[in-house]
Amino acid sequence: MKTMLVPTDFSDVAYNAATYAMDMANAIGAERIVLYHAYELVVPIPDVPTSVPMVNADDLRVASMEGLEKMKKDLQALSAGKIDILLRADNTLLAATINEVCKNEEADIIIMGITGGSKLEEILVGSNTIDVVKQTTTPVLIIPATAKFKSISKVVFACDLKKVVESTPVDLLKKFMDAFHAELHVLNIDHESKHFTADTPFESLMLDTLLQGYNPVYHFIDNPNVVQGIVSFAESIQADMIITIPKKHGLFESIFKRSSTSKLAFKTQIPLLTIHE
Repeated sequence: MKTMLVPTDFSDVAYNAATYAMDMANAIGAERIVLYHAYELVVPIPDVPTSVPMVNADDLRVASMEGLEKMKKDLQALSAGKIDILLRADNTLLAATINEVCKNEEADIIIMGITGGSKLEEILVGSNTIDVVKQTTTPVLIIPATAKFKSISKVVFACDLKKVVESTPVDLLKKFMDAFHAELHVLNIDHESKHFTADTPFESLMLDTLLQGYNPVYHFIDNPNVVQGIVSFAESIQADMIITIPKKHGLFESIFKRSSTSKLAFKTQIPLLTIHE
C-alpha cells in the first residue's frame, strides 16, 4: 500500500482523518499521501437572479491550494520527512470524478472523515463520504470524527456468506490483512435464521478456503438489526477496524442507504473499510 488519497474540506473532521492517515502511513510503511480538495464553482444562469456571490475560478483555486499547503505543514510534523505529501485541487464534484483522480494518482486507498454528530453534520459531511463509497472502485477507509489511529490488532470482516467466491475481493482483503498483521474475525449477522440456506455451510467453507493462512475466527450473531449487530460485536471485542463489502444487492445494502438510522458509518466510532466486490 504505497499511496493514500485523502479528500478534505478543511473541517475538523477532515483534519482528524488526515492525521489518522498520516499515523497509519507511518505504521504500515506507505510512501505518499495526496491531500485532495474538490471545489465546485457556482456558474450563474442567465437571467436568473441569485443571492449567491460569484467567485472567480482562479481565486477559488488559490484559496484551495493555500488551505492544502497549511494542512501539509501541519501534517509534516507527524511524518518526520518519511512520507511525501502531495497536493491536488480540482474544480469538480468529488464523487463524480473520484475514480479518475484515484487512477491518476495511483491511489491504493481513500481515507475520509465522517461525523455522527447533528443531523445537519450528517447531511453535509456524511453525504460526500457515502457518495464516494458508492461511486468509487477504490477501497475507502471511513474515519469517525473522534477516532485516533492505534495499532490495528483486531479486524472484523462483516460478511453475508452469499456467493463468497464471486463477491469477495480476496486479493484486496489479503493485501490489507498483510499490512495490518491483525486477528481476523469473520462476522455473520442473521435473525431467527431467516437468511440461512442450504448453501450457507458451503459458502462458509469456501470463505475459509479463500482465507487460508489468515486463521479467521467465525462468529454467527442473531440480531434483527444488521448495523446494530455489527457495531455491538465490534465494540465487544474492541476491534480496531470493521471491513465490509457494500454489495449492490444483498443483506448489507441497507448499510449505505441515505437513512441515517441504517448507516453503519454513522453508528460506530471504529474506522470502517469498504472494499467493493
